[in-house]
Amino acid sequence: MAASGTDADTGTVYRADCPSRPILDQIADKWSMMTMAVLEKPRRFNEIKRRLEGVTQRVLTQTLRRLERNGMIERRVLPTSPVGVEYSLTPLGESLREPFGRLYDWTVAHTDEIQKCQRGYDQRTRPS
Repeated sequence: MAASGTDADTGTVYRADCPSRPILDQIADKWSMMTMAVLEKPRRFNEIKRRLEGVTQRVLTQTLRRLERNGMIERRVLPTSPVGVEYSLTPLGESLREPFGRLYDWTVAHTDEIQKCQRGYDQRTRPS
């Protein structure tokens, strides 16, 4: 299955040095996807953390830094006392909302089927 806009015929996209690999790794990460989903409006760190049940402060900090480095989100220092920070999607990050939404919808629609397959696999491969 070739992604549109790639040179799959020559295998460039599959090479270890393809520049798309670290980007795909970042945006396909569950915490990155969920963080970007939470940012449908600008939010502060603790608000993001509260909405993402199970994420640690360390992982969320790393995720936000990677997303900011890749141009997906923007970090804005608020003129409050104490100083606050707010995160929001950039236009580039906003452009991922539609494909993320389709992936999320597909996941929800197929969760029962996938879980059934997982149970069947586990039963077949369980040591006797």
